[in-house]
Amino acid sequence: MNADALETGSVEMRRAVTVALVVGGLLVTTGCESETPVPQAVSATPSTSAASKTATPTATPSSEVRTVTERQRIPYRTRKVSDAGLAKGTTKVRRQGRAGIKTLTYRVTLTGGVQTGKELIRQAVARRPVDRIIAVGTKAARRCDPNYSGCVPIADDVDCAGGSGNGPAYVTGPVRVIGSDVYDLDRDGDGVACDT
Repeated sequence: MNADALETGSVEMRRAVTVALVVGGLLVTTGCESETPVPQAVSATPSTSAASKTATPTATPSSEVRTVTERQRIPYRTRKVSDAGLAKGTTKVRRQGRAGIKTLTYRVTLTGGVQTGKELIRQAVARRPVDRIIAVGTKAARRCDPNYSGCVPIADDVDCAGGSGNGPAYVTGPVRVIGSDVYDLDRDGDGVACDT
């Protein structure tokens, strides 16, 4: 039997015939094959060499698909707004910020207990973030002389508005004198300047 016959799974069998001959008075027995093949259905067991060509199946690791949900923080933004009621250069928090939350749902594939795939299948905002608002002052700071209540500007000379003085700065009265009348605004000395 040849190797090709084993690989294809069919075997060709030939009939053995015994022939008796008498040669020189002696009986000679020989065996030979007939030329006519005898078909046979064979369930051949592969030889050792054929078995080595066939791969032995290995165990395939198990796969598992899970749905996993995660929560993620959404940071809030900070916005600045102008405020003419605040002195220039000052700031004030008008509203505190609050982070939002979003929910992420993934399809996770595990092979042999090890994550081999992760696909985002859904996301939703559970809570929207709230912006933090900071007011920034734009009001020009006034410089006022501390000798008067109300604001009398600090200048080389201040006169009552609508009077005969030539400035360069003016104040609309009445204003109370609480220290020294450095600009001589209280002409009658009653403690109230620019009252006429």
